[in-house]
Amino acid sequence: MARALLLRIARCYPPLPTSSALSQPRPLPPPLLRRQAPSPLRFVPASSVSTSSDAPRDGGGGRKGEEDGAEGGGYVDYLGMSDEELMGQCEMGTFKASGPGGQHRNKRESAVRLKHRPTGIIAQAVEDRSQHMNRASALSRLRTLIALKVRRPINLEDYTPPVELLQILPLKSTIRGKDVGPQIGPNNSKFSPGMQALLDLLFAVEGSVSDAAKILGLSTGALSRLILSDDSLRTAANELRASKGLKPLR
Repeated sequence: MARALLLRIARCYPPLPTSSALSQPRPLPPPLLRRQAPSPLRFVPASSVSTSSDAPRDGGGGRKGEEDGAEGGGYVDYLGMSDEELMGQCEMGTFKASGPGGQHRNKRESAVRLKHRPTGIIAQAVEDRSQHMNRASALSRLRTLIALKVRRPINLEDYTPPVELLQILPLKSTIRGKDVGPQIGPNNSKFSPGMQALLDLLFAVEGSVSDAAKILGLSTGALSRLILSDDSLRTAANELRASKGLKPLR
């Protein structure tokens, strides 16, 4: 009876190791892996990322020509070109516009996108069913964007405001002759060259509206009202002033 009880107890426990097994070294457990600390994030400034609407600038603040642009450090009057000449510098693409506009809007690739090769500026038009009309609208917007984005250097020592700038100035300007004609407003197609010339002057005077107003024979308030009369001009002028550490015009 006692022997049977001992056998039942022995089955419940594992056998004891022999002397030979005790003499063998036990394998070590695998080493614990050390968790490395995550590497710090690296941020790339936005100015170092090139976009389709950006082109390399030279030291004078203007954009360098590439294929059909300036050669030998010169500057090309893109806004003075005819539509055919300006189109010759562009890559044109067509696509189907999305969104509301009627059942016939997406039937054809009537939307137009233009990329100006010398500056990299892109303009597009999608609102018309006619590709020809969208092409004309995109070209008009391209002229406006060139005026807003492309800066030309000015030598203030012998500076004379160009006619296109005089044409957009208020009649109260003391340097505006009678032969200039009536004032041109933002809705006129000739406003873009004058807007470009005004932004060139603002760039030359480090964004100072008062200094630019003295050169143009206007009060600071009168020139400020001219800049604020067009949303695109106001935005471009305020971006220029912000780059110089100046407060925006309101």
